[in-house]
Amino acid sequence: MTALESRISRVALHYRFSAAAAAFLLKCLHFVLTQKIDRLGQIDTTLLRPFRRILIADSSSWDVSEKLRTVLPGSGGAASAANCKLQVVYDFLHGVLEFLEVTAGTVPDNRYTDHLPTLMQKGDLWLFDQGYFKLRTLAQIIASGAFFLTRFLVRTVVKDPCTHLRIDLAQRLRTVHDNACELEVLMGGNRSPEVTCRLIALRVSELVANERRRRLKKEARKKGRSVSQHHLTMCDWTLLITNVPRQWLPLEMARALYTVRWQIELLFKQLKSVLRIHQSNTGKEHRLRCELYGKLLGAALIHRIHAAEANRIWQTRRREVSMDKFYKRFQERAFTLFRTLLRSALNAITYLRNLIKRIIPACLKDRQRSRLTTLQILEAQWDPMLMLDSPAHVKRAA
Repeated sequence: MTALESRISRVALHYRFSAAAAAFLLKCLHFVLTQKIDRLGQIDTTLLRPFRRILIADSSSWDVSEKLRTVLPGSGGAASAANCKLQVVYDFLHGVLEFLEVTAGTVPDNRYTDHLPTLMQKGDLWLFDQGYFKLRTLAQIIASGAFFLTRFLVRTVVKDPCTHLRIDLAQRLRTVHDNACELEVLMGGNRSPEVTCRLIALRVSELVANERRRRLKKEARKKGRSVSQHHLTMCDWTLLITNVPRQWLPLEMARALYTVRWQIELLFKQLKSVLRIHQSNTGKEHRLRCELYGKLLGAALIHRIHAAEANRIWQTRRREVSMDKFYKRFQERAFTLFRTLLRSALNAITYLRNLIKRIIPACLKDRQRSRLTTLQILEAQWDPMLMLDSPAHVKRAA
């Protein structure tokens, strides 16, 4: 046992996980998230240049001890009585976490959408899934001079923006023979704000469409409902809506840009598989929050370092730094870094700088002609010659 470890017992440490400690760690987390680094740089590729930030909003949830059901209630029934949800906004263009908030699992994403306008800046592009679809928020994005690209909620009524007559979307798409099309549509009206935007329809394979129908029917059976023919027809298409002008986002590039949203899923994977944010054996609220805020602090710091190196290497070498490999290399050396920090902050900084230089070469993504990375796909949208020799491109074309 070291001198530091002998200063406090496990029981005494447990009592230090108090409301004040949780509030302090939360304040530290907010401080880190609000710090801006001028030399951080950003990803430079033609398709993303018009936007100030590429903001991806999403959430991830997990069950916690049932003792916490009064402060972090779950859905109950067949689900857990206590559930914790993490709301995240991730700036893909700069590679940094912009926002983190812990809520109860019962707070739906659609209700949380109301918080997004407080984070908006002119020129931002927002990417989110159907769970965050809300006409009032889309109208606020447009009013703030920002942009959105999101999945269309099938039950939403669309109208012709000129005549205000309702469009039978299923009937309109039945007449389309190409694999993609777009319409100018008006959503909302009456008590909802009006939103005029582009509706982009991208045909999917029969295999994908049938799988969507299977899942749709399965979910409907669980709830004792039937699936409408309209919903079943819409399974043939991926429907996106956006207010990004055509000169910035041509029809054929919409699918590639929307796939950027999956980068936040990679982030959640690291938070759970490496930092274990979803694992805690405590039934005490303050201890749970201390553990969670501490892990999120680590995530925010690691992500800043990853962003700085990833952006630099992309700009200079057109190579990408794997988030998965980077997190795991830090995990392997975290204890050494911590012990160095306890002895001297200056020594810890020196160790960290040397560590980054050593691990970056091992974290570079491999070049695979059969499996293009997200940024390679985005670049290839403007320069198809980058993809012509790729087996993956040939397979998709077939």
